[in-house]
Amino acid sequence: MIMEQQKEINIELKEEVAQGTYANFAVIAHSQSEFVLDFVCILPGMPKAQVKSRVILTPEHAKRLLSALQDNIAKYESSHGKIRVNEGGVAIPMTFGSNTAQA
Repeated sequence: MIMEQQKEINIELKEEVAQGTYANFAVIAHSQSEFVLDFVCILPGMPKAQVKSRVILTPEHAKRLLSALQDNIAKYESSHGKIRVNEGGVAIPMTFGSNTAQA
């Protein structure tokens, strides 16, 4: 019987990253080999919205992220109640190509 070894990963969280970055909109695009997540801050009365962070993932890691988010949302809702999403929200046109989604 072959036993898998657990590898421990040492993750460093730098102080400037630990503060976090606020984003209230996301643009998601993909190609055959990667998913690109742009996290954006849109403020009322501001003519431009800024991409605050970009994360590039392989398709496998994107699917793992989706699973982890679904799991965490289920846990959150079991403790704090259902999260309401306004499906009829304002549509913001994006021109990042044909394979984009907004969240």
